[in-house]
Amino acid sequence: MLFNTVTYAYFFSVVFVVSWALHGLPRARLTFLLAASYVFYAGWTFVGWERLLAAHGPERWALVLESLKFVPILFVGTSLDWLLGVWLDRIDEPRRRRWMLIATLVVNVGILVFFKYWNWGVDTLLWVFRDRLGLAVPDVHLRVELPIGISFFCFMSLSYVVDVYRRTIPACRSYLQYLTYISFFPHLVAGPIVRGRDLLPHLERPTRLSAATGGEGLFLIATGLVKKVVIGDYLAVNFVDRVFGEPTSFSSVESLGAMYGYAIQVYCDFSGYSDVAIGSALLLGYRFKINFDQPYKASNVAEFWRRWHISLSTWVRDYLFFPLGGSRGSEGRVAFNLMVTMVIIGLWHGASTLWLIYGLSQGAALVAERWFERLRGGRPYATTLGRKVLCWTLAFHFTTVTCSLIRAPDMEALRRLFSDFGASSEMAVWGWIALAGAAITHYMPDRWIEACRLRVVALPTAVIGLLLGLLAGTLFVVIEGQTPFIYFQF
Repeated sequence: MLFNTVTYAYFFSVVFVVSWALHGLPRARLTFLLAASYVFYAGWTFVGWERLLAAHGPERWALVLESLKFVPILFVGTSLDWLLGVWLDRIDEPRRRRWMLIATLVVNVGILVFFKYWNWGVDTLLWVFRDRLGLAVPDVHLRVELPIGISFFCFMSLSYVVDVYRRTIPACRSYLQYLTYISFFPHLVAGPIVRGRDLLPHLERPTRLSAATGGEGLFLIATGLVKKVVIGDYLAVNFVDRVFGEPTSFSSVESLGAMYGYAIQVYCDFSGYSDVAIGSALLLGYRFKINFDQPYKASNVAEFWRRWHISLSTWVRDYLFFPLGGSRGSEGRVAFNLMVTMVIIGLWHGASTLWLIYGLSQGAALVAERWFERLRGGRPYATTLGRKVLCWTLAFHFTTVTCSLIRAPDMEALRRLFSDFGASSEMAVWGWIALAGAAITHYMPDRWIEACRLRVVALPTAVIGLLLGLLAGTLFVVIEGQTPFIYFQF
């Protein structure tokens, strides 16, 4: 059910037609969207019709359970948070409300820790106590699979309950609406992280689809597919994967190009997914907020995180950084708040030492930038063209180099990438062309991109749909195979 496959095109076509056919029946429409979302989610572990039909008796039931194994986690976690939200809205006694907030933290963080961090935590403890201290400690590894999208829907559900606790939004009384909000398939497996206050009100009222909205949605899907398939996947297969897979076979220039290439690849991969998700939701009548804003134009690390994965960076700002104290208090306290926030961002992406180092490096950069700003008395530094170029150069190369931490499989591979260079293997010229083309399109002036979008959206919707169909068909035929979106592992 990858966005860049014919299977998703068929799936979305059916959902689009049926959902708008049920436009006059709000509950029936939500019920259908909820069912479609669970089918979409179950599709990630579906064993296949051939195996299912060939099996008999208990074996067939075992395969059915295998295909649905993660659906109960999504359903039960969502249902518990809905109940907690309703109870929180009815209760005024502060102590009881705090205990209920703790309950939702235990549910959502507990699910994340169990599935995502348990085995990494065990590895870390075994390394400390058994390998370093020589103590005899039991091995308590668990054979668990990571449910796809768990980091996204847990954060969504958690933020909703926190907002109800803070009384910034009322509790959703409709069980159906809340299940649909959390499980809505465009954002379910890889975001964006949609807040309850942004989507729940839209689920309560009738939707509509205008020609302009439809054209915008189709344009977003088209740009998302181009980012993912034409740029991201090409760079991955023909450049990045080759160098990171065997760094000693490539020259220092090619290793540097691979680092730039991966920075572009991960941007095109995830922003492309976000574009398709936002476009798909828009075609169904629901608008998500922008999730990327040309992040490599940033002139410092703080600005980079205001432009990169905006739904996550604003989530940790509102539900972690601000509750810790934000920018209030002593400089030491603010530095601590920044470090904790960025470590959480790093570990949210992946349970590994490299992700921990990545979070620490981002936090340290934010602390250094704040220290430099305070040293200048709050006066801006980038006031001339030369200073602006210098700030951008430092920020871009810092984010590019630290991005290598999340691509390398381990510390040894990372060391070889930066030190063990081989003779030039004459990387195909098309890899360099793709890298240059991606950079040029990323740094295009905003007004050019907006003008292009307006020209496309102004076309008749049928023409846009035809062009999108031709584009998608060409990509599916010309590009052999599909690679999973990087953020599915989070």
